[in-house]
Amino acid sequence: MKIHEYQAKELFRRYGIPVPQGDVAFDVQRAEQIATELIKETNNETVVVKAQIHAGGRGKGGGVKVVQGAAAANQAAAAIMGMNLITHQTGPEGKQVGRLLVEQGMDIARELYVGLVVDREKRQICLMTSTEGGMEIEEVAANTPEKILKAWFDPKTGLLPFKARELAFGLGLTGKQVGKGVKIMQALTELFIREDASLLEINPLVVTKQDDIIALDGKINFDDNASYRQKSHEEMRDATEENPVEAEAAALGFSYVGMDGDIGCCVNGAGLAMATMDIIKHEGGEPANFLDVGGGADAETVKKAFKIILTDDRVKAIFVNIFGGILRCDVLAEGVVGAVQEMGISVPLVVRLEGTNVDIGRKILADSGLKINAAADMADGAKLVVGLARG
Repeated sequence: MKIHEYQAKELFRRYGIPVPQGDVAFDVQRAEQIATELIKETNNETVVVKAQIHAGGRGKGGGVKVVQGAAAANQAAAAIMGMNLITHQTGPEGKQVGRLLVEQGMDIARELYVGLVVDREKRQICLMTSTEGGMEIEEVAANTPEKILKAWFDPKTGLLPFKARELAFGLGLTGKQVGKGVKIMQALTELFIREDASLLEINPLVVTKQDDIIALDGKINFDDNASYRQKSHEEMRDATEENPVEAEAAALGFSYVGMDGDIGCCVNGAGLAMATMDIIKHEGGEPANFLDVGGGADAETVKKAFKIILTDDRVKAIFVNIFGGILRCDVLAEGVVGAVQEMGISVPLVVRLEGTNVDIGRKILADSGLKINAAADMADGAKLVVGLARG
């Protein structure tokens, strides 16, 4: 789950990480009001108006404006609010801006980078820092990898102080900056662990001319697997930023990810779903989705799964690949037949069943009188569905 920059900064404040003064606006009038209040409180005419979407590269796309005065902030807000913002992360379709973050301008001396990710290979959390703040970290990694400093730590211990100091010195921090930098890095690791984040990024983390260190940006992704113990995160969800089909599938209890192919997949179990996509690719086809309906799927679940798959009008064929353990094959077969009859599915359908009552299930499919192609095994099913998708 992703959240907006202003929401990330609210969490930063809670954990004692310095951020600029500012607030979120959902209309142009409120943006101007915030700008007026900031100018009065900070005695600084410089105001930053930032589009809030779940994507990076907003500045390059015209979604960030640095202006002087409340009137200019109003004009910037009017230009950004409602625009279709296109960045390298949104794709060519872009995203519509529905909220703005209005902040005080900062007196910047240096720009740094700080990020935390889960290193699954080392089974630890990795804290990355760089002197190249403001740059895309992927570009830094590709062109000047020596400028990325890393420290790994176990979630049980957190980031030890000596490691934080090493990173602070590596960033070129001096004097009081070192202590401030260490405090921020340790607070970020505490936030990352306690909030069950999967990614945290500040780009840039700035050093001001007054030797303050401030998070000028903020990006946080949460681990959905921990959502059961992070109930407050649901309040930060912005459904308008999410794929509506994926959101609908999640509400039904499915794990669904849309892809670029034309073969819909309905599978029970994540491992089997991955293997299904692999074997479709091996036969020269392209999966349209990853869809795991779960081990306890029933006839009604299958109908809902078909509806989700068929929201993608690129789907030319569907491959149902089910292992009947908790779900018996005869129950599944009845569900498939019922779904086809009720929905009038027009695209070719290939069904591969294996497991409990498989022979009964296959007989139900064969006796249905419907255009359901039964596969002997996964390889046979993949060949069938790829051929049918090609017409």
